[in-house]
Amino acid sequence: MRLPLLMSVDRSLRRLRVLHGILQTRGNPILRIEPCRLCATSGSRATEAPNKISIGDVSIKIKEPKCPELVPVNYVSELLPQSILRHLRWIMQKDLLGQDVFIIGAPGPLRRQIAMMYLELTKREGEYISLSRDITEADLKQRREIKSGSAFYLDQCAVRAAVHGRILILEGIEKAERNVLPILNNLLENREMQLEDGKFLMAAERYDKLLQDHTKEELDQLNLVRVDEKFRVIALGLPVPRYQGNPLDPPLRSRFQARDLNPLPFKEYLELLQERAKNVTPERLSQLLSFASTMVTKESTSLGLPDFPISNLQFVVQIMDQLPDVNANALLQRLYPYDAMLGKEGQTAVKDMLRKFELPTEQRQSFSLGSVERLSDGLAQVILAQGRKTYQLKVQTGSISSPTGVKDSTFVQTGYHSQFMAEMMQSHLVKDFCIIGPRGCGKTALVQQFARLLGYHIEPVMLYQDMTSRDLLQQRTLLPNGDTAWRPSPLVTAALEGSLAVLDGIHRINLGSFAVLHRLIHERELQLFDGSRLISQEKYDTIKKKYNLTSEDLEQRKIYPIHPGFRIIALGEPPVVGSSTKQWLNPEMLTMFLYHIMRPLAQAEETTVIKSLVPNSPDLSKLFSIVHQLRQSADPMLGSISTSLSTRQLIRIARRLANFPSDNLYSVIQKACLARFLPRLAKSALDQALDELQIQPIQKPPPSEEGLEKALSCEIKNGRLRIGHTEVPIYSPENRTKVPDVLFYENAQHLTVMEDMLKDFLLDEHLLLIGNQGVGKNKIVDRFLHLLNRPREYIQLHRDTTVQTLTLQPTVLDGVIIYEDSPLVRAVKLGHVLVVDEADKAPTNVTCILKTLVESGEMHLADGRRIVTNSSGVQPSDRIIVAHPDFRMIVLANRPGFPFLGNDFFGAMGDIFSCHAIDNPNMESEMSMLRQYGPNVPEVTLRKLVMAFGELRDLADQGLIAYPYSTREVVNIIKHLQKYPNEGLTSVVRNVFDFDSYNNELRETLLQTMQKHGIPLGADTARVNLAKEFLLPKFELQGQWKVVNQGRKRNIALMSLPVETRPLQITGPVTVRMEALKLDRTEARSDSFTEQTAYWTLPMHETNILSDIAITKASHRRPGQTNTDIIHISSVNPVGLFSINPKTMTGNYIDLYDVFPSTSGSYKPIVKLSPLSSPLDDTIMLHEEVTNVVLSVNFESGQVSRLVSPALPEVPVAKRRFPSTSIKSSQYKLCQSALPNMYGTAVFYKQEGDFLDVISVLEGISHTVSLPVMTDAVLQVGENRWIITEAKTNKKFVIERQGTDEFILQSIEEDGSPLKLLNSGTNPLNDYLLSKSMQQKISTPNRVVVTPDTYATLLIGFPELSSVDVYGIPREPLKNASPIIRSDQFLGLPSKPSSLSASSSIVLLPESGQVVRTIPTWKAPEEVTPKDQKPHVSGYMEVSDLANHKLRYIPIPGATRMSPYASWMFNVSDTSILMAGMSNDGLVTVDVGGCVRLWETSLLHLDQSLQEWRNMIGWEDSKPIQITQERESDRKADGPKHGKVDADNQPHVGGNTWAGGTGGSNTAGLGGFGGPYRLDAGHNVTQVPQWQKDNVPDEVKKAAREMAEKAFKERLREIHMSEYDGETYETFSKSVRKQVKSLRVILDSLQAKGKERQWLKNQTYGDLDDAKLIDGLTGEKSVYKRRGEKEPEMGSPQELPKRLRLLVDVSGSMYRFNGFDGRLEREMEATLMVMEALENYEEKFKYDIYGHSGEDHKLELVQKDKAPKNNKDRLIVLKTMHAHSQFCLSGDNTLSATKHAIETLAQEEADEHFLIMLSDANFDRYGISPKRFGELLRQNDKVNAYAIFIGSLGDQAVRLTKQLPMGHSFICMDTKNLPQILQQIFTSTMLQSSR
Repeated sequence: MRLPLLMSVDRSLRRLRVLHGILQTRGNPILRIEPCRLCATSGSRATEAPNKISIGDVSIKIKEPKCPELVPVNYVSELLPQSILRHLRWIMQKDLLGQDVFIIGAPGPLRRQIAMMYLELTKREGEYISLSRDITEADLKQRREIKSGSAFYLDQCAVRAAVHGRILILEGIEKAERNVLPILNNLLENREMQLEDGKFLMAAERYDKLLQDHTKEELDQLNLVRVDEKFRVIALGLPVPRYQGNPLDPPLRSRFQARDLNPLPFKEYLELLQERAKNVTPERLSQLLSFASTMVTKESTSLGLPDFPISNLQFVVQIMDQLPDVNANALLQRLYPYDAMLGKEGQTAVKDMLRKFELPTEQRQSFSLGSVERLSDGLAQVILAQGRKTYQLKVQTGSISSPTGVKDSTFVQTGYHSQFMAEMMQSHLVKDFCIIGPRGCGKTALVQQFARLLGYHIEPVMLYQDMTSRDLLQQRTLLPNGDTAWRPSPLVTAALEGSLAVLDGIHRINLGSFAVLHRLIHERELQLFDGSRLISQEKYDTIKKKYNLTSEDLEQRKIYPIHPGFRIIALGEPPVVGSSTKQWLNPEMLTMFLYHIMRPLAQAEETTVIKSLVPNSPDLSKLFSIVHQLRQSADPMLGSISTSLSTRQLIRIARRLANFPSDNLYSVIQKACLARFLPRLAKSALDQALDELQIQPIQKPPPSEEGLEKALSCEIKNGRLRIGHTEVPIYSPENRTKVPDVLFYENAQHLTVMEDMLKDFLLDEHLLLIGNQGVGKNKIVDRFLHLLNRPREYIQLHRDTTVQTLTLQPTVLDGVIIYEDSPLVRAVKLGHVLVVDEADKAPTNVTCILKTLVESGEMHLADGRRIVTNSSGVQPSDRIIVAHPDFRMIVLANRPGFPFLGNDFFGAMGDIFSCHAIDNPNMESEMSMLRQYGPNVPEVTLRKLVMAFGELRDLADQGLIAYPYSTREVVNIIKHLQKYPNEGLTSVVRNVFDFDSYNNELRETLLQTMQKHGIPLGADTARVNLAKEFLLPKFELQGQWKVVNQGRKRNIALMSLPVETRPLQITGPVTVRMEALKLDRTEARSDSFTEQTAYWTLPMHETNILSDIAITKASHRRPGQTNTDIIHISSVNPVGLFSINPKTMTGNYIDLYDVFPSTSGSYKPIVKLSPLSSPLDDTIMLHEEVTNVVLSVNFESGQVSRLVSPALPEVPVAKRRFPSTSIKSSQYKLCQSALPNMYGTAVFYKQEGDFLDVISVLEGISHTVSLPVMTDAVLQVGENRWIITEAKTNKKFVIERQGTDEFILQSIEEDGSPLKLLNSGTNPLNDYLLSKSMQQKISTPNRVVVTPDTYATLLIGFPELSSVDVYGIPREPLKNASPIIRSDQFLGLPSKPSSLSASSSIVLLPESGQVVRTIPTWKAPEEVTPKDQKPHVSGYMEVSDLANHKLRYIPIPGATRMSPYASWMFNVSDTSILMAGMSNDGLVTVDVGGCVRLWETSLLHLDQSLQEWRNMIGWEDSKPIQITQERESDRKADGPKHGKVDADNQPHVGGNTWAGGTGGSNTAGLGGFGGPYRLDAGHNVTQVPQWQKDNVPDEVKKAAREMAEKAFKERLREIHMSEYDGETYETFSKSVRKQVKSLRVILDSLQAKGKERQWLKNQTYGDLDDAKLIDGLTGEKSVYKRRGEKEPEMGSPQELPKRLRLLVDVSGSMYRFNGFDGRLEREMEATLMVMEALENYEEKFKYDIYGHSGEDHKLELVQKDKAPKNNKDRLIVLKTMHAHSQFCLSGDNTLSATKHAIETLAQEEADEHFLIMLSDANFDRYGISPKRFGELLRQNDKVNAYAIFIGSLGDQAVRLTKQLPMGHSFICMDTKNLPQILQQIFTSTMLQSSR
């Protein structure tokens, strides 16, 4: 209905009386519109148009418009509310006054509609422009166009309105950039403007005056153009700063008259709603309107709630009019989705208001979609069901002629989908709508089904951040003849054709550009850049009828109808509550759509969908459980992980599992979540959630050799490619030139990745490969495509990549812009594989346009062409590109998060690809690959490099170094060594590390890492520190042995001994707790060459004592097992077993505490070990001598069996109470064997006993051999021979085992006094070593034995011959004969001269002819330990080299830790060292502190190793290899001085004069020599040669040092610190200096991304913008772009710093237990580290420090705005902490302090809030509930609260951490781990904000 201006007077008066009765209010006269008839012309009729319009007492004359199509229509209704009439009257007043007006008000269409009403009432022509951030001067004034090769200017809206006397409507004033609108200032003020074509607009009065003196032709020649006196401007804008935007420029503001436009009054709007919804009761409408009106009051907005879109209320009441039983609250949610956009407080406020107005928040029975039936008039009848009721709706349909209601077989409709589709149909009835839902929940699928049901063709429009208004509406292009033209966008095309425009990614687009769609959405009108206008079909028909125009007439005037079936559906992700950048649902956006919130499917729904789509999928119930557990988790970290497991991703997983059942669920989930690159907290939380549902990695049995070979290989055979177990036919391309061919060496890890890629390729998936740089992503892809024979198109993205360059590459040819296809378009056309490299470098708003191509196979190109799928049925044409069915995309990106600074491509689009995490190859795979790159490079060199770079990568993952060193660097090193083998490894690795040579801290880290793994970076070839050699005396004949076969005592000369064979009693096996160990090995030959090769420390508890060491040698292992020795170390207190592989540095610790029988009293166990041989090579025999317990332990599986032999009785339970006096063992001993046999034989004996017990573990029997003598000791001398020493007499016998149960005894007669044997060799010396040892050629059986009085004793002829010559090397008597009173230097405990159990301190090395024994320091000769030096050693290894007649004493470094029970060890060995021999005559020792060391003592091996070590360092030739010219300083360092200070701070190089200079001498500066200290004046540094620095005399160095110390003291005085304070501070600072650096690396990375500059568009200088090429051809100026700091949009929330509070525990327990574990000192170090690391980061991090104790819960130590500025301030904080802890009252305020800190932090404004609490774990003492503490940590979502426990009694901290929320507590018993913990905390919140 419209206002009938030609009605009769009587009829008008009747209507006005009705209006008067309805609208009259007290004191406010009623305004009226009065049509006036023409009076001057006789015979005029009442039916003619009036020439005057009056609103109240204000009238204005009306003229017929020259261009009536520019007059708005259908805006004025028959009955206008009084409030609107008052606004119209005011505008009319200003129009009569000739003043321009500014209508300001809340977001919504009302301001624009009132302006259009005024134009329609007064029949004024209008020029409308919607301003945006993209608007330029040319869009307002004149734009150049090209036609027929000539450029001309085309007037734009402002000029046209001025010249033709129209009203210019400028909407969105606040969105235009500030430098654009001032060009209108003069036009507004004086009605003048200089145009680009030389014309000058002049005010009408001035122009008319000139006409009095000049003709019009003369004025035209002067390019003067008259501005019509009726020209007016109506500006529409939002109030800034309440809303976001640019404030009005003061000069511009002064030229307007403002009018604040408030919403319609309650009564008027209620009547309007009653008119729209006659079937809805007034009470119900009143409730809705009351609620809406309350939401826009000042009180509501003061709560921070967005404005309620009250103007849209009319649409929901229209739905209510059709569906009376619809839930009003559900409709209000569509207007105002408070659950999605508000926090808890906001939601509560809204719900309270709903209850206040009796609008129930609970859901009624919802509607479901029944049927859809197509009608003949472009409508469809939709049946909605609500219970048993049904309702009919008539809705618009699309233009596709196929029957509607057709469902797609790929769409599975659930009950929720039916309900959601019914709601979409309701909104479709009245307005465009928006669907908000998390990524991958099914929004796109639902919209496609909606389009199918209603016959719509979908026009997908992918929105992105840099999208401009031109991209949305029209893009400028060139025709083939060079003329400029405007090409409509897909959105405009959809409007004209009646399609469904799907705006995907509304959360990404800049709202300043999106504002150009306001008029299209609200009124179905659109003004285009080429002057065209799109209007609704109804208005189009009105204009045709009113002005008698045809469609051709309107087309000539560029007016086109919008199809009535046109609809817009926007898709977006949920806004981030509280975010300053991702809260896109602002008041302006709320007015544009009705909103539908789509949730992820419930578990049952998702199960139904996936089973329908993938009917052969396996049971995925566990998968659904974990997914929904993550989605429903209150922990935002787990919630962010769940976004990677969307419904789309679950369907992909189900398809993969259905086709490849071998894949296990654990790996699939890890792959989908990209778990390898999750922050540590998120990764541990995911693992815990998986573990709770028993989703664990599948331990596959080792494959057969054939299966293993097939799994780790690929082949092409008979036209088929096989990778692992997956096969595919080879592709046959038309052209092979683009098939990549790359040098690639296969390895197991990369083949596994390629097999996974092939599986996804077979499922038609597009791939995403993510990993660090240099891990081989490109190599893998190229090799993969080469094997498949697939052509490749390659495109590399970067920060400057735009949407246009991604799809097309514009060039100018003969003045015409030609668009060349990008690799993306070529790949789509030809069916090639597109490889998108460095995808994370491009902005995600650019790469997101790939979403439609990957998801739906469609995409719009910048030149107007469109890509469609080959299944669409659309025929290819010039404008249509049909995608080739073989097209695939492989995207490569670096890992998200720290330390990379790229964009999170995976977070933005990961779920539309099949993702593969590409990691650096594991050790074996990397070794395999490097062997192929460097076949001649020594294996040991490869291993050192792989291990060193592996550790560097771990450091990078932890954030301790910034650069993640990759395999690429290692490959380059190996290539160099392969080509130039004579160059040293240390010089070659510098090719990688010289980048870091100027970073001292990083250089130190690299040096330590390289040296740790045996790469002697920084070492000198002259640093060879081998032990000093002494001459070993010659062998002397000391007597003879006669092995008596027959003698006087026939009963013992040669006799068969009685044997009793009985079964072993075997209990078990039982599986005990086994802890996997990953040990940190350090190569010992880092900076010097010694006998020690490597060392590492066992993870021992402080009460642990080591008891024995033994080796399972590689030669005793089964084929196929590891080819390295296994080191076994037994521990006691408690009893346990360490088993270590020294090659892989992995191992196990088996806790045997529960296996041993219970004892009481002073129980000091002694555990001995004896490894077994194949087939029991995974087993070791363990004998505890005190209780006589024998165990068989499988060190690989943790299975333990108890062996009980009748001859070896265990100590009875009744006698297991051991007194506190000296403990004696049970006297049962294990004869340790170096020659284990296949039966698992072990020999036991009893001291002063008359039997041997020979047990066979494999056979399960024991042979008890009766002896005719009392035994003192048993030593093995051969595989089946033993020497027995008789007790008391020391007489010796040989026992030989000649059968299973046959043992023969032979006696030995000795000349002279009997030898006391300490140890014996089991193998003879070979003839060469024997001859060298005896210094004569000799070949005979022999054994080496060790006695107390000789270095070594040779038994020539033993044991095979009956006559044995005994040769010995006498040991010189020790000077100190009373060793009891001497103390071990390290332990300070009495050392025993020797031990009866000497096997752990003496080792015989038969292959090198050496006897090695460990001796305490006091036994070493004085020549070894000079008097003036007391080396920190645990003892010495005495190496007697028999063949070379050398004697060496190798020092063993002192232990780094000592147990309070260390004295136990002297029951085992006379030193604090245990020792064992290894394969290849190596040695291993372990000290009391658990430090395991590997040694090399053979001279032959040492010579080889020394040569390799020197080769690694390299022999650099000091002679110059090329002509060089160097300028050497002729000055000398003759004395330090500060130097003169240059007032102008000019740079000085050399000269010995100026302070702050560079490259000079003596003065303070940089790069020189001889100066007292460094002084940086901010200039470039000139460096003098290092040798010149080294040549500074010592006295000058000393003087410089003294001067530096003086300057340091001056600095202390400046900050009022004493020298003692300086030393105290340095003590703390030094211990955390490295950690401070690490933390600063992390902080730099967190803010580096924010510093990156952006492209500024529409510039007048800079780089030519490809998107503006056409504008550049036409001569436009603002066609450049340049890098710059982009200013934040006006009105946008200010970027706030992160807020951190450190809450430290300064209670008395911290001081009390500091002596126990150093907790207070550790806390002070941690506090200092935070203070030092955050210095100079005040803009990014605001921090304060509070303490709590029994006295106070909020002790302020550092204020947030007064961070310590110098060392003194920081030291005061530390002293305060220490003093408070010392003197405070006992008690605890942990809970109150935590609560107070969280509550106060939450009230502050900040980007993120962190509370980090440092405390001990002493909660039990004060009755603190871990549950309550955990609730406090999680009580406020705004505050990320974490507890770090730095002190613990026993396992307090471990137990407490398990009871607290996952990821909110840490244990830090070493300050060096704190940076990694803080990095985990910071990056975990980054994960939450990035998803």
